[in-house]
Amino acid sequence: MTTLTAHPPQIKIPAIYMRGGTSKGVFFHVPDLPLPAQQPGAARDAILLRTLGSPDPYGKQIDGMGNASSSTSKAVLLARSTQPDHDVDYLFGQVAIDKPFVDWTGNCGNLSAAVGPCAIAMGLVDPARIPQDGICTVRIWQANIGKTIIAQVPIHNGQVQETGDFALDGVGFPAAEVQLAFIDPADEGEDGGAMFPTGQLVDQLDVPGVGSFAATLINAGIPTIFLSAHDLGYSGRELQGDINGDAQALARLETIRAYGALKMGLIQDLSEAASRQHTPKLAFVAPPASYTASSGKAVEAQDVDLLVRALSMGQLHHAMMGTAAVAIGTAAAVPGTLVNLAAGGGERSAVRFGHPSGSLRVGAEARLQDGQWVVAKALMSRSARILMEGTVRVPGDCF
Repeated sequence: MTTLTAHPPQIKIPAIYMRGGTSKGVFFHVPDLPLPAQQPGAARDAILLRTLGSPDPYGKQIDGMGNASSSTSKAVLLARSTQPDHDVDYLFGQVAIDKPFVDWTGNCGNLSAAVGPCAIAMGLVDPARIPQDGICTVRIWQANIGKTIIAQVPIHNGQVQETGDFALDGVGFPAAEVQLAFIDPADEGEDGGAMFPTGQLVDQLDVPGVGSFAATLINAGIPTIFLSAHDLGYSGRELQGDINGDAQALARLETIRAYGALKMGLIQDLSEAASRQHTPKLAFVAPPASYTASSGKAVEAQDVDLLVRALSMGQLHHAMMGTAAVAIGTAAAVPGTLVNLAAGGGERSAVRFGHPSGSLRVGAEARLQDGQWVVAKALMSRSARILMEGTVRVPGDCF
């Protein structure tokens, strides 16, 4: 007869599982977490890791809510805002898949679209501000980077309208449109700084053993390193399978990212890049060209202003991270950046760029102020939907 060893039972934690843009994540109301996890630290990270199924040496997150990609291994913590004139505080955690690590260094722009609807569902928005029919403006404090996001959430019969006909490339079904405004999107970083941390619109990034590259280094939406696809030996039309199966290429791109992080002042030593996978992002741009997206949809050169491919957590992203889209729109609005030049140069307040799943339009308005480029806000549309709500269960001894 088998002798059973006593183990602590699982605990239940209220949660909402949501899609936002081309990402998915588990959303928690901070007061619902076990007391030790309501503050930053090991207990909070341990619960989020176990919820998503990380670390998983098989890279599949079978024993958790994650879906084995950077787009789906995400956690969000929401709370009634402590900031004046805001409704909700939003903290984002990028959960590593095969390592016991949660990266808190940046925002998720895709899940930002889900924050407003989720905050309403959690009762964090004053009911007096929710119309019976119309648009509810949800004022979000993005706590990772200390920035404001304004979400325009559609309401019907007093409830969030989730269904609709807004199509988003990278998402299989249409839904209701959620318009987002990222206010003053330049991310000054941990120690402050300008939108262009080196003071240059285009830098020369020297990467020993790899090469020297023209690069636009920008803090907007999320710190991002933009390179020319041509300089990397790419066309800008690549899909995930063209890069993610090439371990040598991924290692080369990660080395470039590490040196870019160093040049941006985000890390002080190259060794720190390994524990800072979420930021900065690495992306490469190219002039417009026709290609077939991952869905089989034809993207025509005349329908886009430029092509962009971006990496997230060491892999080519299947579409485009929302925060990177903000960086794209912001950089495109500044004449002379690599993004702007790939789009044809000149002044522009919006661009439509091609990505592996299709295309996306993002807008931003830039102006020179005291010799520094300033962007008041960046605009884009996403959609969001609650997939499941109730409780998640994690072993009681996981934290």
